[in-house]
Amino acid sequence: MVTLDSAAYRTIDGNEAAALIAHKLSEVIAVYPITPASPMGELADAWSLGGRSNLWGVVPQVVEMQSEAGAAGAVHGSLQAGALTTTFTASQGLLLMLPNMFKIAGELTPMVIHVAARTVATHALSIFGDHSDVMAARQTGFAMLSSASVQEVHDFALIAHLATLKSRVPFLHFFDGFRTSHEVAKIATIDDATLRELVDESLIADHRLRSLNPNRPVLRGSAQNPDVFFQAREAANPFYASTPGTVQEAMDRLGDLTGRRYRLFEYHGSAEADRVLVVMGSGAGAVREAVDRLIDEGHKVGLLVVKLYRPFDSEAMVEALPESVRRIAVMDRTKEPGAVGEPLYLDVVAALAERQRVAEVFGGRYGLSSKEFTPAMAAGVFGELEKDAPRRHFTVGIVDDVTDLSVDYDTDWFDEPEKVTRAVFFGLGSDGTVGANKNSVKIIGESTELFSQGYFVYDSKKSGSRTVSHLRVSPDPIESTYLIEEANFVAIHQFDLLTKTDALEMAAPGSKILLNSPYGPGGTWDHIPSSFRRTIIDKGLELWAVDALSIATEAGLGPRINTVLQTCFFHLTDFLPTDEAVGAIKDQIRHTYEKRGEAVVRRNEVAVDRALDALYRVEIGDVGDTGPIAPLVPEIAPDFVKRVTAMMMEGRGDLLPVSALPVDGTFPTGTAMWEKRSIATEIPIWEPSICIDCGRCALACPHAAIRMKAFSPDLDVPEGFLWKESTNKDFEGLRIVVQVAPDDCTGCGVCVDICPARSKEIAKTKAINMLPMAEHHEVERRNFSYFLEIPDIDPSEVKNPATVKGSQFLQPLFEFSGACAGCGETPYLKLMTQLLGDRVIVANATGCSSIYGGNLPTTPWTVNAAGRGPAWANSLFEDNAEFGLGMRLALEAERKDAILLVTALGLELGPLAEQILQTVAIEDRSDLDGLVRTQREQVEELKKRLSALEGPLPRRLEGVADALIETSIWIVGGDGWAYDIGFGGLDHVLASGRNLNILV
Repeated sequence: MVTLDSAAYRTIDGNEAAALIAHKLSEVIAVYPITPASPMGELADAWSLGGRSNLWGVVPQVVEMQSEAGAAGAVHGSLQAGALTTTFTASQGLLLMLPNMFKIAGELTPMVIHVAARTVATHALSIFGDHSDVMAARQTGFAMLSSASVQEVHDFALIAHLATLKSRVPFLHFFDGFRTSHEVAKIATIDDATLRELVDESLIADHRLRSLNPNRPVLRGSAQNPDVFFQAREAANPFYASTPGTVQEAMDRLGDLTGRRYRLFEYHGSAEADRVLVVMGSGAGAVREAVDRLIDEGHKVGLLVVKLYRPFDSEAMVEALPESVRRIAVMDRTKEPGAVGEPLYLDVVAALAERQRVAEVFGGRYGLSSKEFTPAMAAGVFGELEKDAPRRHFTVGIVDDVTDLSVDYDTDWFDEPEKVTRAVFFGLGSDGTVGANKNSVKIIGESTELFSQGYFVYDSKKSGSRTVSHLRVSPDPIESTYLIEEANFVAIHQFDLLTKTDALEMAAPGSKILLNSPYGPGGTWDHIPSSFRRTIIDKGLELWAVDALSIATEAGLGPRINTVLQTCFFHLTDFLPTDEAVGAIKDQIRHTYEKRGEAVVRRNEVAVDRALDALYRVEIGDVGDTGPIAPLVPEIAPDFVKRVTAMMMEGRGDLLPVSALPVDGTFPTGTAMWEKRSIATEIPIWEPSICIDCGRCALACPHAAIRMKAFSPDLDVPEGFLWKESTNKDFEGLRIVVQVAPDDCTGCGVCVDICPARSKEIAKTKAINMLPMAEHHEVERRNFSYFLEIPDIDPSEVKNPATVKGSQFLQPLFEFSGACAGCGETPYLKLMTQLLGDRVIVANATGCSSIYGGNLPTTPWTVNAAGRGPAWANSLFEDNAEFGLGMRLALEAERKDAILLVTALGLELGPLAEQILQTVAIEDRSDLDGLVRTQREQVEELKKRLSALEGPLPRRLEGVADALIETSIWIVGGDGWAYDIGFGGLDHVLASGRNLNILV
């Protein structure tokens, strides 16, 4: 076992590793939050607010700007005034900084931008990691330094700050978003004494002397003509030529003081390698393990890791390669459509050519949007290089059945070392599982001599979606940069996830399983489906269970079960004696929750104390026959949902081939109805005898999981289906039902909070009450199924739709979103769809509203019985107003064209043409609904007539005929506000609580 100086080691994630250095070596930090780089700015801000000083005893000024472009402008200004300045960003945020980056580099101004590299949105938004953003910045003139691990992030952050001061070339220090930025690992940190020894104060003084100062005025940023611009651009060449040497010097100085040695290009593998992979970033960890295994098997292979990408030092790269290399595969974590090859590939080809080094070079793509990259995949690439005629360009990690570029590999080829303990935890977003596991990694890393690593797989949605925590513990440093495939310990923090994940498939034979079960020692085995019982028996799994929800509820924690299960985890493993682990957990609880008050701390401590008494080993019984597990989506679902969406819902989207996916990012709406998450522990149950038909519960429901309908007394409803006579004059003689969708409810309780109707006989009883899901699930599931069969009332029959009561009898066309339980934004979007949703185009900003509204696998925007509903698109974070304006301009242009064409075809169309043009010309829009209905009927008739006409004019009119119908453009902000431009009934709507009266 490695003996460590515990004072020199900390267990932190990559973002904190970078921020520690950036905060210490900066005076001004201008930021704008963007995932996954936001924690760097948040930490810096918190440290400055707490009075933490930089290396010189001054608290850095942290300012949050209005956009990433604004942050770049503030950085540029701060640098020109002479301050040590930094910022943090990713993805489109980095792209918005490009104009200022060109300026900063052109002015040879030392600074560092720390980037958690992330996918740039193309056919779809992705918050996950690859190199598409940093590759877009390679022409700016910034030096580019790549970190491949949390330790390197910490060290290279310092190297970048040191090198920029000496070289005057600004640096972009980047590391893989989520894979490195959010990985929690045990690293050796750099103390202030080391920083002081490494930072050259004279270089800082030189930077100050170059600042703008009226006491020594200069002009910088002139406008130049063709006579001198070219020459001036070339004048900076010596600075870039010397930068690689400057970086290596900083690496060497750090190595002298810490023992951690780095090179611009690091080679690992056989000295006689004939095949080499070139990689940059976290993928190096997987390739390194593959190389070691292949060498043990007798192969001569190697790995070249690029650390300094810009300026690209061809000589250093070629010198790092063994002379024996004949074939090289360059692995790019980005795609540049239409290029001869991806950026790193082109650089390697050019470097070899310049140095007259002969080797065949092949280009591969991997890991886009944090797609998994494993040692087995790396071995597959080496295997491809061994073929007589390898693919010149290839992909790995996907199945490309369209262009046939994907490399085959053996998924079972690589096994992790036995000395590494591997634990996987399945939970739901917001149940505390991820937070508890981050604390567990820190407890192990800081309370033992063991090394620990934690990586956490999230859905983009913020709560209610599955999370998977991957924890490794080893006596040696951990370099693995991929997900655990076979675990010694598996925890399933929600019982239903047992059947919705591949958890037991991941369990190694003889491993321990910890299950959160509400069924107790006598019922847990009976509730496990027989197919999973068979797996438990065949693998000899050791099954433990605890009713974590009951303990958490009794302790006053509600659904947050994390501390209960964390305590059980430490008890069932041997990383720490149980009493020491409990003490460490309580210390973490106090550190995490003390700011929320002593009561919160005490509740968590009570949950910890009760956890072990409630933990029990499940007695393994017979396999039995519990019947088949119901399919995730029913047979009546659309074909696309069954083929594609269901695979993604099952967590098997990685297995979808290229041919299964839309080529342009266009997906069907109305798919959230098939995703029955069943995440609520309590659901609202309606009490008709108390209800006053006010509609507030349905109005306030954030997920459209509570709905109202009116139906005829002649309808023969099934037994157990509740209803009441209407007390609303508008629905006189009809029956009213308020129904919950139990599998779509999140259990937030907003409906109960807003309900004004209370029982006069039973205390604390309202017309709707939260009751245990388990006791009501099956009945309410049947009732909701029947509820959907009841025809929706014709909107024209709702006399007062612009009231709370009237609006809630209209079908919502925004349902079952992935928003957080109790979300305050979604009720307004839902209400707007009830009023106008069948004639809407949505221009959505990036943010919460795009994640709960447009995040796969399922989307909540849906359609009515006629197939009409909101059409939705997302552009960027900050341009939704312009995006929506463009839509409105397009519709107006198409409408003008349609009017001209209808006029031109007047003889062929007869009286219909005049009717259509008269409807378009009506200025009185007090009955807009009626106007739209009339025009829709006329346009449908128009399309029929056009299909029988020959010639170019009818074909043109077919393409623009729908523009004759009034359409609303909704500009929806990232935080849920909405603004309607042009036609559609709501001229100016800001969907917020204080403006509810505008809506209703």
